[in-house]
Amino acid sequence: MDIQVEKNNGVLTIKPQGRLDTKTAPILADKLYEILGDTKELIFDFTDLEYTSSAGLRVLLAMQQEMEERDGSMKVININESIRQVFDMVGFFAIIDVE
Repeated sequence: MDIQVEKNNGVLTIKPQGRLDTKTAPILADKLYEILGDTKELIFDFTDLEYTSSAGLRVLLAMQQEMEERDGSMKVININESIRQVFDMVGFFAIIDVE
């Protein structure tokens, strides 16, 4: 998995590519905790993400909780149809801002 990172004025945009699964989710989580710093807004751009497993969903939930504790915000943008279906099945649209 390749992860593109852009940080600008407290806004951190993460753009993972490929698959977010049991093998790659810990890599993403470690990277996030390493670079989160003073981030007030976290954006996950899933334009190039093909798939996410429950391990990837756990990373999103952990980051949502982290951002709430910081009085910050998090959103997920540009999800494909298969990820949209997973989010719908597990109720993510009720707890995570998805555009």
